[in-house]
Amino acid sequence: MESIRTRNPRSALMSLEADAASARSGFACLFSDSDEYETALIAERRAQGRYQPPRSRWPIVMLLGVMLMVVGTVLLFN
Repeated sequence: MESIRTRNPRSALMSLEADAASARSGFACLFSDSDEYETALIAERRAQGRYQPPRSRWPIVMLLGVMLMVVGTVLLFN
């Protein structure tokens, strides 16, 4: 790679400006604001099926069973 000292300062400056412009263009955002990003994110997650209701009711039944056991134990020892 050619060092900056061997080129003239004007061409080095122009090269740096071109590199900076190229780097800035790589970070362009597809969305104009955060609301647009959030909407696209939710739409993508829905398409993947992440927001579907639970398929099984066993967790709810187990929770109710444990709660009934705790209430029964508290009432038994009072």
